[in-house]
Amino acid sequence: MSKLKIAVQKSGRLYEDSLQLLKDCGIFINNGKDQLKVSVDNFPMEIMYLRNSDIPQYLEDGVVDIAIVGENLLVEKQKKITVVQKLGFSKCRVSLAVPKEIETDDLAYFQDKKIATSYPNTLKNFLEKNKITADIHVISGSVEIAPNIGLADGICDIVSSGSTLFKNGLRETVTLLQSEAVLAKTSSLDQEKEVILEKFLFRIKAVLKAKKSKYILMNVPNEKISDIASVLPVLKSPTVIPLAEKGWSSIHSVIDEERFWEVIDELKENGAQDILIIPIDKMVI
Repeated sequence: MSKLKIAVQKSGRLYEDSLQLLKDCGIFINNGKDQLKVSVDNFPMEIMYLRNSDIPQYLEDGVVDIAIVGENLLVEKQKKITVVQKLGFSKCRVSLAVPKEIETDDLAYFQDKKIATSYPNTLKNFLEKNKITADIHVISGSVEIAPNIGLADGICDIVSSGSTLFKNGLRETVTLLQSEAVLAKTSSLDQEKEVILEKFLFRIKAVLKAKKSKYILMNVPNEKISDIASVLPVLKSPTVIPLAEKGWSSIHSVIDEERFWEVIDELKENGAQDILIIPIDKMVI
């Protein structure tokens, strides 16, 4: 039987979260020290630990079938690769930044300026789209130091919290693109491996849906059940279980993490009591 070859970073900011996602999907890895290729016993998959910058090329060439990789890297490398699922972790943005003493956030500041970056293609396309002419200096690492040593007037780099910029006397001005970890696939995937990928995607979606949801239980007076049910953003309809105390029921449902406090306030206003929230491990729809 074919095995789906998946590439993950052998080190870097996506490494731990990538392995955790595989574990949450029931894929258990027994890799020895310094192993760069590992077979999985309980799923038709083979894991390859690769250097982050090499992954897009390996995908395009079909050396690996799928990969967990930063969306920003795919944009920069401009390869013929399909994103099949956004994964919700390692969120960041590619942004322009300037020395903190520069007061303007206007993109026009960069006209005829020098910009240091590790993302020359992303930056070049953005500047051309906005009709800005600038001198791009490509640096493989430690981009933030460039303005301090007189190499550039500003930088274009990945930003997460912004703390690295702050420590180097820089501040963020313009965001070029938002990014997160994604599952991407090669264009040369055969039918047998497509079937395996669909099974893997089914597991991923169950895990991601669970992370965005909470299981909720509450006690409600029977005359308030219809009011409470109208508040709950449920999958179909809430579960209603009569309590031993006459005139009361327990309602069970699922709520979206993003609307959590808003929904809780509405439930209390409509008579819900003894509200219990439980995390969800997996959610299969």
